[in-house]
Amino acid sequence: MKINLAQIKLKTADFEFNYNNIAKAVSESNADLTILPQAGLEDLGGKDLLLDENVNLAQSEMYEKIAEKFPNKTILLGDVLIQNGKISLSTDGFYQICGKNVFVADFFNNDVDCDLYILAKNRYYAMNSYDEFVKTLEPSTDFIFVSAIGMADSNIYAGGSFAKNKFGKTVLQMPLCEESSANIDFFQSCEIVTQPVEQQVLDVTVFALREYCENTGFKKVLFGLSGGIDSALTAALAVKALGAENVFGILMPSMFSSEGSVTDSIELAKNLGMKTVTEPITPLFDSFMAERERKHDLAEENLQARLRALILMFYSNRENALLLSTGNKSEVAMGFGTLYGDMAGGLNLICDLTKTNVYKLSNYINKDGEIIPQAIINKAPSAELHPGQKDQDRLPEYAVLDDIIEMYFEQNIPQSEIYKKYDKSVVDEVIRKTYRMQYKRKQSCLGVRLTERSFCYGIDLPIMQKMY
Repeated sequence: MKINLAQIKLKTADFEFNYNNIAKAVSESNADLTILPQAGLEDLGGKDLLLDENVNLAQSEMYEKIAEKFPNKTILLGDVLIQNGKISLSTDGFYQICGKNVFVADFFNNDVDCDLYILAKNRYYAMNSYDEFVKTLEPSTDFIFVSAIGMADSNIYAGGSFAKNKFGKTVLQMPLCEESSANIDFFQSCEIVTQPVEQQVLDVTVFALREYCENTGFKKVLFGLSGGIDSALTAALAVKALGAENVFGILMPSMFSSEGSVTDSIELAKNLGMKTVTEPITPLFDSFMAERERKHDLAEENLQARLRALILMFYSNRENALLLSTGNKSEVAMGFGTLYGDMAGGLNLICDLTKTNVYKLSNYINKDGEIIPQAIINKAPSAELHPGQKDQDRLPEYAVLDDIIEMYFEQNIPQSEIYKKYDKSVVDEVIRKTYRMQYKRKQSCLGVRLTERSFCYGIDLPIMQKMY
């Protein structure tokens, strides 16, 4: 049996796009069986759209159009079989195709007796899990994993479809975040391609921004350029995704901003070829505080952040551009951001990257030449909301903070075990703050999920609780 595997892009409830993309892949296939990803609404992040009868009708009509267009083709669209112009969905996962016993499921069970096992599951991307998934899955029969590429809110389906033979040899591996099609030869092995995690994250975040803009209609993006590493990384990702002509940075210095914050931002923009505008917030701040007592407190710090959000949202509306928020996972965990201030935005590309990973990705982007100025990478992180402020005045060292966050939330390691590595008071304070700041995260913008347990998806803490 000649098999073609087609890893294609699919969109949530965009039935015309999905039909055209499926039809194109099937038309180009010369195989006995063409295998495509799950195209059902539930499998593409449809959520409560599943309750809408018009949506379900449109989905059924899409399957019927495919069956009508290809009466002489055998197609597995996820777990839906289209053959001889008819649509069927097996109750037990088994199909008889070209004399072969084919089993289709969204889970892996090595005890299933079949000739071909197809794992049809649109798998969201998570750092450090894809390579392990490919290497450790050991089928006892010919095996195919098929996943779409696409964006379902925070979840990014990155593809990476592959096939192994019954001896456990990988015979086909498809790239991440790219459409791909190939015939499968179960007698010919291929070399497993392992990309650096940084390259994977770069590809996924760039793909996510393109998909978000394509699906929501935005052509341009903008963000505040602070001279810090987070906005610099966001700028580099945005330019790679959309081109410099569609990216706009806004410098908003205050009376506390260092000269380097401005000059470093300008150098970054020059390296990237992107446009900038400068809008100092000091006049706005002074005007508001003229008739109010100066206390140099948190309220005044937050006022600065909210004045910047005011400017950013003005330009977002005026330019019809998507505002990108730039807080990282370490800040998100600690609530180190201002509601309706620097947390403002429509999408955050780096909210699931700890500060440590922000630096890793930034250095990776610079591997072939300086794009993000080294001065930005070298400087101590600071929100610059009062004289001499540094992040580490209020937070543990990022190496410690990030490790605790990853151990407790991503690896689900008990506090008692984390105490063996770090001071108990530091661990307790990090965990306490993370729970206490859940109310802020509930009001933050959509973010790109990059880990198994993300604050975007996978971690759901109660706002009202007495434990922490």
